[in-house]
Amino acid sequence: METTRTTLVVGGTSGIGLAAARRLAAGGDTVHVASRDATKVAAVADTAPELVAHRVDGNDPAAVAELAAALAPVDALVVTLAGSEGAGTLADLDLAALRRAFEAKFWPTMTVLQATLPHLAKQASITLVGAISAHAAMPGTAGIGALNAAVEALVRPLAVELAPRRVNAVAPGLVDTPWWNDMPEQDRIAWFTAAEAGLPVGHVSSADEIAGAVALLATNTSMTGTIVEVDGGARFVQL
Repeated sequence: METTRTTLVVGGTSGIGLAAARRLAAGGDTVHVASRDATKVAAVADTAPELVAHRVDGNDPAAVAELAAALAPVDALVVTLAGSEGAGTLADLDLAALRRAFEAKFWPTMTVLQATLPHLAKQASITLVGAISAHAAMPGTAGIGALNAAVEALVRPLAVELAPRRVNAVAPGLVDTPWWNDMPEQDRIAWFTAAEAGLPVGHVSSADEIAGAVALLATNTSMTGTIVEVDGGARFVQL
């Protein structure tokens, strides 16, 4: 008798993580989402009752391991963590902010991977989320691009090291998510409108579009060591 897969999405209470969690739940998975933000965790019960939310800090290896052990075996792990700092030209780049960005994304990603590893199913999938800044030559993204490149650099060696578990990543481009909430609304609308005019697909990606790629990587048993670029063609143009 076929059993329901157990999926854990760390960073799954908003944006791409939440959209991916909902996609995977719609596909039949029992999906648990984890976040350190108590407000977002509480909101999941109202906005996405099909998900099970947990308050866990990705930088706390003991807490992550405790959750993973309670869910074991975990069939699919999605790690979609993000910081809002690290952009800027080299001359003006705030290196302290870039260090905080690594602390918000790269180091908790490593912590989650290491802490959950003993509790993953033998054939589990691991899906990370980087960004197109790791691939594109966009001025002002050297710092944040290096951060996302560091996340994506984990994929290929771990795909071999952790086999038969599968390890993949998605590299989104410009996505309409709460990541942009700190920007004044008029500025955000103007930036999105200008970007849409330059993007080959003619629109800014939605979180659900990125989630579709996450779900593909989490469920396709022949994909490993792969980084899927979902950027609307941003890497081919100068926005």
